[in-house]
Amino acid sequence: MYLILILLTLVSFAIQQRLRSKFRQYAAIGLRSGLSGREVASKMLRDHGIYDVQIISTEGQLSDHYNPTDKTVNLSADVYSGYSATAAAVAAHECGHAVQHAQSYSFLQLRSALVPVLSSISRFMPLLLLAGVFMLRTTPVPLEIGIALFAFATLFSFITLPVEFDASRRALAWMDRSGVVTTDEHAVAKDALRWAALTYVVAAVSSLATLLYYVSFLGGNRRN
Repeated sequence: MYLILILLTLVSFAIQQRLRSKFRQYAAIGLRSGLSGREVASKMLRDHGIYDVQIISTEGQLSDHYNPTDKTVNLSADVYSGYSATAAAVAAHECGHAVQHAQSYSFLQLRSALVPVLSSISRFMPLLLLAGVFMLRTTPVPLEIGIALFAFATLFSFITLPVEFDASRRALAWMDRSGVVTTDEHAVAKDALRWAALTYVVAAVSSLATLLYYVSFLGGNRRN
């Protein structure tokens, strides 16, 4: 199990580095339509009849996200002001979440409902797991509770997958229909979003592997 966790950590790091490399490479390829990420986002929202979502620039790199609570599409500066196929892809992807929200996409609704719970348990879950490991000889209860909370976090990471895949699907389909990108630019956008999606897949698998480690650790100590 240790070997699997180490391998997944290395894979996750490699994918993150590859994603950053891809984004740097594709950022140099200008979008022929001449639209910025903000303009792409605005057009996609309008084309879907969404007028109550605000598009704002946010700090950080790869910090792009959609906030369903205040209905904002938050784009990093490079995406917001960028004129590349990747900027268009990321902007459209985040707007894909806004479309999901407007159309009551079930997995997005479920994930949004679970976010407050996850935020609450994330504060003390690591402490419970750590305390549970040290107290296992005395009582298994803290570790059992920690594992239950970690299982919830793992479930959340898997619920995130269809949300992200669907947003990318919506983004690519719309970019095709709208003529925002050429055929070559569409291939670039698809590749960039595929690498971004892989980060969520590895995160979910890593979370599951860690959960199984804690479960096996608990089971092994019970037998001793």
